[in-house]
Amino acid sequence: MCGIVGFTGKQSAAPILLDGLKKLEYRGYDSAGIAVMDGNTISVSKVRGRIANLCEKTGDGASVPGSTGIGHTRWATHGAPTEENAHPHLSNDGRFAVVHNGIIENYMALREELIRDGYRFQSETDTEVIVHLIEMYYRGNVRDALIKTANRLRGSYALGVICSEEPGRIYAVREASPLILGIGMEENFFASDVTALVNHTRNVVYLEDGEFAELSGDEIRIFDCTGREINKKASRISWDVQAAEKGGYDHFMLKEIMEQPAAVKAAIAPRIKNGKIDFDELGGLVSELPEIRKIVITACGSAYYAGCAGKYALERLCRIPVETQLASELRYSDPLIDGSTLLIVISQSGETADTIAAMKECKSRGARTLAVVNVVGSSIASLADYTVYTWAGPEIAVATTKGYTTQISVLYMLALFFAERLGRLGEDAGGLIGQLQALPRRIQQAIDMNPSIPALAMKYHESRALFFIGRNTDYAVALEGALKMKEISYLHAEAYAAGELKHGTIALIEEHQPVIALCCNPSVMEKTLSNIVEVKSRGAEVLALTFRNNHKILSAADDLLFIPDADALFSAVIEIVPLQLLAYYVAKANGCDIDKPKNLAKSVTVE
Repeated sequence: MCGIVGFTGKQSAAPILLDGLKKLEYRGYDSAGIAVMDGNTISVSKVRGRIANLCEKTGDGASVPGSTGIGHTRWATHGAPTEENAHPHLSNDGRFAVVHNGIIENYMALREELIRDGYRFQSETDTEVIVHLIEMYYRGNVRDALIKTANRLRGSYALGVICSEEPGRIYAVREASPLILGIGMEENFFASDVTALVNHTRNVVYLEDGEFAELSGDEIRIFDCTGREINKKASRISWDVQAAEKGGYDHFMLKEIMEQPAAVKAAIAPRIKNGKIDFDELGGLVSELPEIRKIVITACGSAYYAGCAGKYALERLCRIPVETQLASELRYSDPLIDGSTLLIVISQSGETADTIAAMKECKSRGARTLAVVNVVGSSIASLADYTVYTWAGPEIAVATTKGYTTQISVLYMLALFFAERLGRLGEDAGGLIGQLQALPRRIQQAIDMNPSIPALAMKYHESRALFFIGRNTDYAVALEGALKMKEISYLHAEAYAAGELKHGTIALIEEHQPVIALCCNPSVMEKTLSNIVEVKSRGAEVLALTFRNNHKILSAADDLLFIPDADALFSAVIEIVPLQLLAYYVAKANGCDIDKPKNLAKSVTVE
């Protein structure tokens, strides 16, 4: 998982490339590099570590002249995070430079072939085979060399290529990895994400798999995999530059936590019309709903936990069995899926490799597919039969917050939408829609009700391990709460179904062991209270998340987090917010790199 950016025009390229890489650093941050073409000369600058090191090495780009170039920020997959393995990679003859996001699955066979043909490798990466293939196939026409090279590659890739014999021109190629073209005035761009482009243009073109582009300062030409020129419509980025900036917050993660009331409102409000949920984009699915016998939700990481939370609303309201399966497991499980299955695929980026593979497997078995994604034009959005966008806006911090809450909000709306179309909603439809509309306000209340979180973080930040427990919907939220804690604070944090404590986990409870108990579902409140008593009798310190007027829990717990009263069916998006804040302040107390936690990247486009 990496980020790539390219520019050609009349301005100095290096400062623009560095600015774009800063915006993409959430996609990878263990090494970085740029290649800039000045006339017929390609200059490459690479460093180990963050973009700041590259800025220092190049004097913020001043020492690298030229108006055409490509850049890369890396999350290592093949080879250690060293300067030698950093991109861009050069061909042996020095005529080509390449940056790559993705993974080449057949690179070992290609590498052995190229070595036999006399090509020398300077790195351990899979990417270097690409630049040597381009050199091998080049006969004066870069486009032809790229087509022949792409035909040899197996896997996922977004490529940026420059050739010293074609000054002022860059090439971009996409296959199963995001790539966006930016259209400027006498300048053009490509990038892995629109966040790298919005400082310069809001007019973009989304490349599809198998397409590639030639960019000069004057024009963009797009071709299919056979070299036939095609026309594509430009899109307009709707959010402004400030949406991708910190806005005065110490970290993007804190900013994005605080944006959740607005993000959830943006996901919900436009889809409530005349007191009903309305998904215009799902018109074709409505007639197929009576044929659906099973819903399967698949995703990875936080998106999977969003599915776990949304499952309860879908089952209760629609009365259709719902399974949640990790995409990395589903793709290899020989799943019992057929034409009567609706597969709901959840991904913030829309580029998650395991999720795409699971989706393709299920489509091949006849499943109808519905994607819940944030990124317009992403691979999953293009592959799905139906797509619902979360409209969360740009999310820069690696650990998702508003991406997760908007995903659950969309699942809630889908549950109401399906149930109403199936005639199963009943007389309480208006009340449920009212509960949904109240979510943004209640999220804000959950933020306002917990000023003690920074102090609680100081109490718990040196804990060896934290256990999160809950039942039913509370357990689903506990999974995400524990993940947030481990992702950014590096503390061992695990979530357990509270009823399973006595079946093994309670052996780990000892004096002063922190247990975070979620107690926001009235139907299982008494049972969760008994679990609190169980762990406290063995010396645990309990931090409970509950309603302010829940006196039984208030008297049993050592410390408290609060949410406003809400229907348990829709409470997950409220409950998670105090846990996000707790993880944030624990990580801050531990001096962690909150927006860029070690070993993690925003969108996992490799297995």
